[in-house]
Amino acid sequence: MLRCIVVDDEPPAIDIIAGYVPDVSFLQLAGTFTNPVEALMQVQKEKIDLIFLDIQMSKLTGLQFMNLLQGRSQVVIVSAYNEYAIHGYEHNITDYLLKPVSFERFYKAAEKALRFADISSRETLPQATVDFIFVKSGNRMVKVNLADILYIEGLKNYISIYLADKRRVITLQNMKTLEDLLPSHRFFRVQKSYIVNIEKIDAIERQRIFINDQVVPVGEAYSSGFFAAIQSLGK
Repeated sequence: MLRCIVVDDEPPAIDIIAGYVPDVSFLQLAGTFTNPVEALMQVQKEKIDLIFLDIQMSKLTGLQFMNLLQGRSQVVIVSAYNEYAIHGYEHNITDYLLKPVSFERFYKAAEKALRFADISSRETLPQATVDFIFVKSGNRMVKVNLADILYIEGLKNYISIYLADKRRVITLQNMKTLEDLLPSHRFFRVQKSYIVNIEKIDAIERQRIFINDQVVPVGEAYSSGFFAAIQSLGK
């Protein structure tokens, strides 16, 4: 469950976003604020996981708010203007919503926040030392060393595990089952059909990951969580 607040100096805009929250099972509304200073005080007093934040407010702009927030909570910007998007992502925001916001778009942003919260919580847990996994390939259980995995691709009826020696292991396991087997601090789901070994990434350009001579696309729904995780590794 993500505890969230809505911060906007226009009450009608608050009503729209706050009205969406009860229809999302993993969100809990902890408050709404027309005064961003009061919202900051609330964040300092209790744990707030997610903030839906207007960018243009009279007492404190959204960018000033995030500077004072210092990364205590995830932020989804909600704005009528798209020119602030670059500045927002410089503050590692989770998503950027343009007004008027549809419920579908709101839900996608909330899902991104949930995924990122899940990644963050898993990374705080002690990681067991696992050097290999076993997957079923045909009639055999095949041992796959984690250090050899470049990336994993989910196809229509099977999964391909691409290895550093150019071998490929094919298994009938589904992506979610395989993802749960892999240590989350080393392997990231970057698209519905792709999991990458972060240690094998050569370069990242926009929404493309380069591993050896292969290009793996980053899906929109996974982009924020993946790039936030990448940035955190450099800190």
